[in-house]
Amino acid sequence: MPIVSVVKGPRSHETVFKALDLLGEEVRDAVKDAARVLIKVNLISTKTYETGVTTDPLVVDALICKFKEFHGEVAVIEADATSTDADKAYKATGLDKICESNDVKFINLSKEKERVKLPIPNHEVLKEIEVPKILLDSAIISAAKMKTHEETVVTLGMKNMFGLLPEKQKSKFHSLGIDKVIVDINTVLRPKLTVIDGFYALEGPGPIRGKPVKMDLIIAGRDPVATDATTCRIMDIDPHEVYHIRRAYEKGFGEIDSAKIRVVGERIETIKRKFRRK
Repeated sequence: MPIVSVVKGPRSHETVFKALDLLGEEVRDAVKDAARVLIKVNLISTKTYETGVTTDPLVVDALICKFKEFHGEVAVIEADATSTDADKAYKATGLDKICESNDVKFINLSKEKERVKLPIPNHEVLKEIEVPKILLDSAIISAAKMKTHEETVVTLGMKNMFGLLPEKQKSKFHSLGIDKVIVDINTVLRPKLTVIDGFYALEGPGPIRGKPVKMDLIIAGRDPVATDATTCRIMDIDPHEVYHIRRAYEKGFGEIDSAKIRVVGERIETIKRKFRRK
């Protein structure tokens, strides 16, 4: 039975650490066989964390500290988006100061020259994807944001993996059906651990234009489907309504059934909030 930790607390390292500690040895196990740990942030905009749009640098700082206990090589990653240069967002959001103070690299995946093509078995719309080679022997930590999304209903841990695609012009993937593309990416590149930043979440016409919601939450888990599904339930959204979550469950990537997910920490009923979707 997959474990998902849900912790409510002040915006602090301790709140993030508590969410990770509730998972026990699963955190160490997530990275034990990897060449390096790559923390995949959400830098879809130059807006700062309190807008609910981008990953909180404090969360990234806590993750760096935790994973440096287990692993010698840790880096933070993101790729350019259609409307946002990842390097500019890295500086505008204050993430540059976190990486510099921890002596870890920030890798803009769009600038990585060495790439490989990954065939996607039982694909939805993409027969293969081309991604930076560095991803293949790394443990990817999806440091996602808790947000609604105009096209995909929510953007959480699995949707955050869409940002691994190095092409700046991602509109072509949207035209194919972004939900299906998300499933294809997670077929071959799944996060070893999902940590969802809900200190400041976002509701409305996300992923950029919504309204911030102060939730004071961190949600974490090894199972990407269970972690996203649990977060949906906190947002009062049925995860079965979210194509990429439901389809990932159907393909065996993780658990969606609440009766088969062990939630530790807060009870969903005590922290649930109905997120506006428009």
